[in-house]
Amino acid sequence: MAKTFEVTDSTFLDEVVNSDTPVVVDFWAEWCGPCKMIAPIVEELAGEYEGKVKFAKMDVDSNPQTPMQFGIRGIPTLLIFNGGETPVDQVVGALPKSRIKERVDQVIA
Repeated sequence: MAKTFEVTDSTFLDEVVNSDTPVVVDFWAEWCGPCKMIAPIVEELAGEYEGKVKFAKMDVDSNPQTPMQFGIRGIPTLLIFNGGETPVDQVVGALPKSRIKERVDQVIA
């Protein structure tokens, strides 16, 4: 079963932007309650979309450059990338699994 993987400011270009597979990046922090609420959902989705979509996690406290580059102002924020350096969709806040799945499905359809 696929798992999420950590991405950093230094690995973001290779792991996300240059990925041949769509990537959902979960911007989070240890102190963020809503981030902890969606963490299990993101892990489940990583398993459900194995081979179709990769799910990455970025700690905004340890990696300030990338969140600043993409204008992340609140967490949790999920950015969905599909073959490029510009996100194709964004999900802000602790949404239910069904809503997150809808957004991912729209990107890979």
